[in-house]
Amino acid sequence: MDIPEEMEKAFNAPTRTYVRDAKAMASTPADVKEYPKSYVFIIDMPGLKSGDIKVQVEDDNLLVISGERKREDDKEGKYMRMERRVGKFMRKFSLPENANTNAISAVCQDGVLTVSVEKLPPPEPKKPKTIEVKVA
Repeated sequence: MDIPEEMEKAFNAPTRTYVRDAKAMASTPADVKEYPKSYVFIIDMPGLKSGDIKVQVEDDNLLVISGERKREDDKEGKYMRMERRVGKFMRKFSLPENANTNAISAVCQDGVLTVSVEKLPPPEPKKPKTIEVKVA
Protein backbone atom coordinates (compact mmCIF):
# COMPACT_ATOMS: atom_id res chain seq x y z
CA MET A 1 0.00 0.00 0.00
CA ASP A 2 1.52 3.31 -1.10
CA ILE A 3 0.67 6.37 1.02
CA PRO A 4 0.77 9.73 -0.76
CA GLU A 5 3.64 11.96 0.42
CA GLU A 6 1.33 14.71 1.77
CA MET A 7 -0.53 12.24 3.96
CA GLU A 8 2.72 10.77 5.27
CA LYS A 9 3.96 14.27 6.20
CA ALA A 10 0.65 14.98 7.96
CA PHE A 11 0.96 11.79 10.04
CA ASN A 12 4.58 12.53 11.03
CA ALA A 13 4.19 16.28 11.61
CA PRO A 14 4.00 17.48 15.21
CA THR A 15 0.51 18.33 16.38
CA ARG A 16 -0.51 21.91 17.09
CA THR A 17 -0.79 21.03 20.77
CA TYR A 18 2.78 19.71 20.80
CA VAL A 19 4.13 22.83 19.05
CA ARG A 20 2.16 25.13 21.39
CA ASP A 21 3.37 23.23 24.47
CA ALA A 22 6.97 23.24 23.24
CA LYS A 23 6.88 27.02 22.71
CA ALA A 24 5.29 27.56 26.11
CA MET A 25 7.96 25.44 27.79
CA ALA A 26 10.84 27.12 25.96
CA SER A 27 9.72 30.59 27.03
CA THR A 28 9.52 29.75 30.75
CA PRO A 29 13.02 29.55 32.27
CA ALA A 30 13.44 27.99 35.71
CA ASP A 31 16.07 27.38 38.38
CA VAL A 32 16.05 24.08 40.29
CA LYS A 33 17.90 23.69 43.59
CA GLU A 34 18.46 20.63 45.76
CA TYR A 35 18.64 20.99 49.52
CA PRO A 36 19.22 18.26 52.12
CA LYS A 37 15.47 17.91 52.79
CA SER A 38 13.81 19.31 49.63
CA TYR A 39 13.89 20.28 45.97
CA VAL A 40 13.03 23.89 45.09
CA PHE A 41 11.84 25.17 41.70
CA ILE A 42 12.09 28.94 41.10
CA ILE A 43 10.35 30.60 38.15
CA ASP A 44 9.94 34.29 37.34
CA MET A 45 6.26 35.17 36.87
CA PRO A 46 6.10 38.98 36.78
CA GLY A 47 2.64 40.50 36.77
CA LEU A 48 0.78 37.24 37.47
CA LYS A 49 -1.64 36.63 40.31
CA SER A 50 -1.65 33.30 42.12
CA GLY A 51 -4.98 32.50 40.43
CA ASP A 52 -3.25 32.65 37.02
CA ILE A 53 -0.77 29.91 37.99
CA LYS A 54 -1.49 26.19 38.29
CA VAL A 55 0.86 23.70 40.01
CA GLN A 56 0.02 20.01 39.55
CA VAL A 57 1.57 16.55 39.86
CA GLU A 58 0.79 14.14 37.01
CA ASP A 59 1.57 10.42 36.83
CA ASP A 60 2.89 10.46 40.43
CA ASN A 61 6.26 12.01 39.49
CA LEU A 62 5.76 14.80 36.95
CA LEU A 63 5.57 18.34 38.34
CA VAL A 64 3.65 20.61 35.94
CA ILE A 65 3.62 24.40 36.37
CA SER A 66 1.35 26.23 33.94
CA GLY A 67 -0.79 29.30 33.48
CA GLU A 68 -1.59 32.20 31.22
CA ARG A 69 -0.55 35.83 31.03
CA LYS A 70 -3.28 37.93 29.39
CA ARG A 71 -2.95 41.29 27.68
CA GLU A 72 -4.93 44.06 29.32
CA ASP A 73 -7.81 45.43 27.27
CA ASP A 74 -7.38 49.12 26.60
CA LYS A 75 -10.12 50.57 24.40
CA GLU A 76 -8.66 54.08 24.20
CA GLY A 77 -4.97 53.60 23.45
CA LYS A 78 -3.19 51.61 20.78
CA TYR A 79 0.08 49.77 21.08
CA MET A 80 3.07 51.28 19.35
CA ARG A 81 5.30 48.44 20.53
CA MET A 82 4.46 45.09 22.19
CA GLU A 83 7.47 43.35 23.75
CA ARG A 84 6.11 41.74 26.90
CA ARG A 85 5.21 38.09 26.52
CA VAL A 86 1.57 37.10 26.72
CA GLY A 87 -0.10 33.73 26.34
CA LYS A 88 0.18 30.35 27.95
CA PHE A 89 3.25 29.03 29.67
CA MET A 90 4.16 25.61 31.00
CA ARG A 91 7.08 23.70 32.47
CA LYS A 92 7.28 20.01 33.28
CA PHE A 93 9.82 18.48 35.65
CA SER A 94 10.38 14.78 36.33
CA LEU A 95 10.64 14.41 40.07
CA PRO A 96 13.24 12.08 41.62
CA GLU A 97 12.10 8.87 43.31
CA ASN A 98 12.66 10.35 46.76
CA ALA A 99 10.33 13.32 46.14
CA ASN A 100 7.32 13.38 48.45
CA THR A 101 4.46 14.36 46.13
CA ASN A 102 2.17 14.68 49.17
CA ALA A 103 4.33 17.47 50.61
CA ILE A 104 4.47 20.21 47.97
CA SER A 105 4.03 23.92 48.64
CA ALA A 106 3.95 26.87 46.24
CA VAL A 107 4.36 30.57 47.02
CA CYS A 108 4.27 33.47 44.55
CA GLN A 109 5.86 36.62 45.94
CA ASP A 110 7.09 39.71 44.09
CA GLY A 111 6.64 37.98 40.72
CA VAL A 112 8.68 34.90 41.64
CA LEU A 113 7.04 31.47 42.02
CA THR A 114 8.81 29.13 44.44
CA VAL A 115 7.65 25.50 44.53
CA SER A 116 9.12 23.32 47.28
CA VAL A 117 8.95 19.53 47.16
CA GLU A 118 10.01 17.76 50.33
CA LYS A 119 12.19 14.66 50.12
CA LEU A 120 11.08 11.34 51.54
CA PRO A 121 13.22 10.13 54.44
CA PRO A 122 15.87 7.62 53.35
CA PRO A 123 14.79 4.00 53.74
CA GLU A 124 15.92 2.33 56.92
CA PRO A 125 18.79 -0.06 56.29
CA LYS A 126 17.69 -3.67 56.53
CA LYS A 127 19.00 -5.43 59.60
CA PRO A 128 20.35 -8.91 59.12
CA LYS A 129 17.91 -11.56 60.13
CA THR A 130 19.25 -13.97 62.70
CA ILE A 131 18.04 -17.52 62.46
CA GLU A 132 18.15 -19.65 65.55
CA VAL A 133 20.08 -22.86 65.12
CA LYS A 134 18.45 -25.80 66.89
CA VAL A 135 20.32 -28.77 68.26
CA ALA A 136 19.27 -31.98 66.60
